[in-house]
Amino acid sequence: MNIETMSSDSRTSAYAALPHVLVVDDDPTIRDLVSDYLGQHELRVSAVADGHAMQALLGAEVVDLIVLDLKLKGEDGMGLARRLRDESAIPIVMLTGRAEEADRVMGLELGADDYLTKPFSPRELLARIRSILRRRRAEVRQGKPEGIRAYRFDGWELNLNTRRLMSPAGQSVPLSNGEFSLLVVLLGAPSRILSRDQLLDLSRLHNDEVYNRSVDVQIMRLRRKIERDPAEPRYIRTERGAGYLFGVPVETVY
Repeated sequence: MNIETMSSDSRTSAYAALPHVLVVDDDPTIRDLVSDYLGQHELRVSAVADGHAMQALLGAEVVDLIVLDLKLKGEDGMGLARRLRDESAIPIVMLTGRAEEADRVMGLELGADDYLTKPFSPRELLARIRSILRRRRAEVRQGKPEGIRAYRFDGWELNLNTRRLMSPAGQSVPLSNGEFSLLVVLLGAPSRILSRDQLLDLSRLHNDEVYNRSVDVQIMRLRRKIERDPAEPRYIRTERGAGYLFGVPVETVY
């Protein structure tokens, strides 16, 4: 993927579709080094200094992998890794300045997917990240692990935990409960025609409120929010006499 040769809109969409790596390290030199290097190799990178900032970003965006320093100010990386494993299956690569075997074993037992000691080669870190992401994609194709965190399509991202829809430009697009529920159903069955009755029944599973508006009205409102031209929709297509179909590829993020 050569983002530099694309148009501005295409570059924005392509960048938003890249795997998102979160670097958590209180050393600004390490944060800058890792961010700059990974960012040059088709990864989208965010970097924060502590666990509080990490939790705030995880609440706002979908992250595909975390590079986590073992020794942080305040709560250390071991505690953060333990909490992460209790709450999610996001892959973790742990970093530390300590080379003792006991630390490596403890980090792996807490659920880290891999481990590097400082000083480390950014090239080796990149190789390990790519290996973990490839393995995770293979697990997803095999139906593992369970628990969908987000859907991505054409640079858009729908975070199911925060119920937040982000545009390719990085802007938050507000959704009503009904719009969110309907979009979840459509993204969960791309290229499949769903009747109005199916959409109505399935969307109730994702909405605590009574779904008392027509499917057609919700579809119209969704198109206004995500389609470049709502009159000529590319994403949510009408199949006459049958229902609706989501017409572009959808990536599932676990």
